[in-house]
Amino acid sequence: MTAHVNSLAVHTAPLPETSQVGALIRAHRLRIGLTQRELADLSTISVRAIRDLEQGKARRPRPDTVRLMADALRLGPRARAALEAAAQQGRATGPGWAEPPAPPTALHAMVGRAAEAAALERELASGAERLVHVVGLTGVGKTRLALEVAERLHGTGMPVLWHAFPGAAADYLASGEVELAARVAAAVAGLFPGAQDRGDTGGGREDAEPGRGHPGTGQRDAGTGREDGEPGRGHPGTGPRHASTGPREAGTGPRHAGTGKGDPREAGVGGLAELLAEQPAVLVLDGTPAGPPRFDRLTGLLRTCPGLRLLVTSDQPWEIPGERIFLLSPLEVPAEGVGSHTAPADPAAPAVRVFLDHVRRVRPEFSPGPADLERAAWICRRLDGHPGALAAAASWLVVCDLDALCHSLDGDPVALLDHLGGGSGAERFRGALYDRLDRLPAEARELLAALCDERAGESFELADITALTGLGLPQCGRMLRELLISGTVRAAHEGGSSRFRVLGLVRAAAAYRAAGRTALHTAAIAAR
Repeated sequence: MTAHVNSLAVHTAPLPETSQVGALIRAHRLRIGLTQRELADLSTISVRAIRDLEQGKARRPRPDTVRLMADALRLGPRARAALEAAAQQGRATGPGWAEPPAPPTALHAMVGRAAEAAALERELASGAERLVHVVGLTGVGKTRLALEVAERLHGTGMPVLWHAFPGAAADYLASGEVELAARVAAAVAGLFPGAQDRGDTGGGREDAEPGRGHPGTGQRDAGTGREDGEPGRGHPGTGPRHASTGPREAGTGPRHAGTGKGDPREAGVGGLAELLAEQPAVLVLDGTPAGPPRFDRLTGLLRTCPGLRLLVTSDQPWEIPGERIFLLSPLEVPAEGVGSHTAPADPAAPAVRVFLDHVRRVRPEFSPGPADLERAAWICRRLDGHPGALAAAASWLVVCDLDALCHSLDGDPVALLDHLGGGSGAERFRGALYDRLDRLPAEARELLAALCDERAGESFELADITALTGLGLPQCGRMLRELLISGTVRAAHEGGSSRFRVLGLVRAAAAYRAAGRTALHTAAIAAR
């Protein structure tokens, strides 16, 4: 058997021998003369699930599945006990893939995130945290950090399942194995039913129809009309679609309270639980939509799969119990004065290195001298060390030199936040920045505007906010937390004190918008 490893990692072809639980189910079914379809109708378990169990593709049926199978097969106490024992043994042995699924392959080296990667690796490997949510501004490097952490965990033998939502940056090689991708996509559809209705741009709706919004979630089970054939295959990322009145996928557990019928989205979550059982694994959800997942299904998945860890990336947290919020800030920038003739910039400094790497991609012949390093350090400070902004700025060197770029950024950095070539990733940073500012709570947005006006470029403490607003420390602390979580404010904890600074890009964006509103207002008055 040839193992094939790709971005989902993955070789999920069946092992040559069937599982003990599958052999027992098949033997009992044939003994009483039932087809797979007839057994599915009697047990309310889908034909696909029964076929996967009998062929050894699924080896860890959940207790509820075993009970339904035993009832439908009319097993006596001894045969029922043997089936339960075989199922328990399957849950203990783990998935039958030839090699642990691996994350996608990163295209570029990670720069300046060693401490963050080590912390996340430690927390997830030990199981100290089971739901880690990396948050930060678009383009700050969340996906690249998740790739690094996932690769390190995979290096220890831990299976990695990866799901990227539409719109997530995909600066990596990903192809995916169809059946495993289908299971993961179906589980994600169950965790985010509202996102399916809204094209994966938001969450929270519980009345959404399955199979809408996410590419591939509307494919019907290709195997339900076949007795013992191989299951149908679809596009990577596609998931099974089952009618809500039809049989349930194996291991989905009790029907959702209040629906009166089995929910196919809940079946997807159960299918992933069936696959993983009690084995250690990490599920990466990259670029999750706004709004939390279905909490009951998420907790059910974590409870059923005690070895499962979730690593999530998005621009704002879910704010749910058990969530470890990991704020990812921009890269450290050279201090003021560094990058001058007396204190030349270090080309190995993280932000400078990222910028120069992007410069070399558009200007391969570029060899920076001392003056170039000085300008590079200034650009990194001007753009707050934000990787996406640095990439966008470097793209403009196709049509201008470094000195002209500095002059343009000094006058209006916002205008160069869109990548020269268009496309995806850092190119969307300007729109994403405005969108994130718009989604701030009203009080936090007003505080941010006041800080941009009153503390332009200056660092401040929490006490400065209480003095600025006249509000109490608890309310000011909550507003400051909102700004920190949004990525618009950066913290520095040194010498026992905590100081904060509004990102220069945020100040520039606020000023750009204010100038635009003033111009529109002036034009409206002139037109009267």
